[in-house]
Amino acid sequence: MLIFEKSRPGRHCSILPPCDVELIYPGEKDRRERPLHLPELSEGELSRHYTELAKKCHGVNDGFYPLGSCTMKYNPRINEETAGLPGFRDIHPLQPLHTVQGCLEVLKTAETYLCEITGMDAMTFQPAAGAHGEFTGLLLIKAYHLDRGDEKRTKILIPDSAHGTNPASAVMAGFTVVSIPSGPDGCVDLEKLREAATEEVAGLMLTNPNTVGLFDKNILEITRIVHECGGLCYYDGANLNAVMGTVRPGDMGFDVVHLNLHKTFSTPHGGGGPGSGPVGCKEMLAPFLPSIRIKEDEKGYSILKEEKSIGEMKDFYGNFLVVVRALTYILTLGREGIREASQNAVLNANYLMHGLKDLYPMAYDKICMHEFVMSLKDLKKETGISAMDIAKGLLDRGIHPPTMYFPLIVEEALMAEPTETESRETLDDAIQVFRELYELAKTEPEKLHQAPVTTPVTRLDEVNAARHPVLRYDFEAVSGEEGQA
Repeated sequence: MLIFEKSRPGRHCSILPPCDVELIYPGEKDRRERPLHLPELSEGELSRHYTELAKKCHGVNDGFYPLGSCTMKYNPRINEETAGLPGFRDIHPLQPLHTVQGCLEVLKTAETYLCEITGMDAMTFQPAAGAHGEFTGLLLIKAYHLDRGDEKRTKILIPDSAHGTNPASAVMAGFTVVSIPSGPDGCVDLEKLREAATEEVAGLMLTNPNTVGLFDKNILEITRIVHECGGLCYYDGANLNAVMGTVRPGDMGFDVVHLNLHKTFSTPHGGGGPGSGPVGCKEMLAPFLPSIRIKEDEKGYSILKEEKSIGEMKDFYGNFLVVVRALTYILTLGREGIREASQNAVLNANYLMHGLKDLYPMAYDKICMHEFVMSLKDLKKETGISAMDIAKGLLDRGIHPPTMYFPLIVEEALMAEPTETESRETLDDAIQVFRELYELAKTEPEKLHQAPVTTPVTRLDEVNAARHPVLRYDFEAVSGEEGQA
């Protein structure tokens, strides 16, 4: 039941103190024509409503969450404790710089460590999410070429296995996208890349390890080809959790990188934000970074504003408390811990893959990195059970499904990513559940067609929901009142 349906006139919560200043109301022209619809509930009813919602949700704290490509790793509680310190939590972005020196030091320290991890020279924390970081990185590439008077570079090369936001970000930045096919081994087709590497190429967007969970063995050749035609190389940091502390994008030949702090450095993931997608770059791109950069000298920390900056990507410094959480994670693990975390992520993925590969064919049957892709096309032909059906069956067993039908180059794909924080016992239980669902597909497929049956909401009409979404609450239809959500 929606909170508006629980509302009763006259009920309220006394959670705010009485106003101790004169009330000033807006003039007649600025007032609403009809009252704002807000739910009216007691504090107890409000608490029960949100507790009930929490019980219906599935997160990393509830059970196994192997959502491929998304890296749903556990967020250590120490991160929240640090971000909750009053000196971080209660500041205002317009405070004089001399009153927030500790906060500026956090940003500068985080920049130093993340540049070391990625092999970059400078970084901005303004972008509010991964895709926002992609857009920022592409604007840096564009500004670099235009600053040199090289206006003919209008194309961005993107592998066909890329995350969907890559081509979208490139188009938003004003580029034309050229898709580069994958070879039979799941990696970039070098010959097709060479053919596409013309003087019109502004850059390449690439994820490594790639979206099928493979580290491209030709990565140095790939970046060399792009550089030789005059383009720059952009690293999508979505899969950095597989290699952090072991190899660096900067050493692979990349000029600019975005990071997903929620995927790699254990900050909150999803729920509408706040997010953070910092962008690092090599020195030649640093003059174009968003204008708020932190510099340190003998007088302390201050703001550096580059004349050639692409401008602001977000207000002020970005989502500061998310950076505090990420820095806490880095300092807690240290140099060796960062590397161990990525190695354990790779170990867990290969352990889970080997426990399933005799029943679930792997799209690329070789050692993977932090994730792997199964293809259920043969199972669907034999039994009628699709990747969607297996995913719904997992819900009934308390496991969040892997990513479905992605990447698009794999038919009936399920992409699984067990992060480094999952125990061997959890992986063994998951393997057993997957195997049971496979047998159920062979013997009683109708049960999987009906799944899930134990969740708060059972099988939905997803096609109709996608084509005809209901995005607002209709007060008039429910109560006959005038109003809007």
